[in-house]
Amino acid sequence: MLGSLELSKKINEIFTNSYGNIDIIIGSSLGIHDKIKKEADMCLSLSKMTFPHGLFRAIILEQIYRAFKIINNETYHK
Repeated sequence: MLGSLELSKKINEIFTNSYGNIDIIIGSSLGIHDKIKKEADMCLSLSKMTFPHGLFRAIILEQIYRAFKIINNETYHK
């Protein structure tokens, strides 16, 4: 789990160091298969709770938006 500032630093690091794309895999209510976790460069949990996929897509999109606002030193309404 990361806070908003930590996530923005990680995203900025990825883009600054030209790692390429950020691919986001949303697990099922059963989680993500261990094989996928082993292949990942990073695993991130936003909550221990289970969310519907549609709602989670909105949550992760908002967090990415917030991260870029932080990276660009722009204000963001909390």
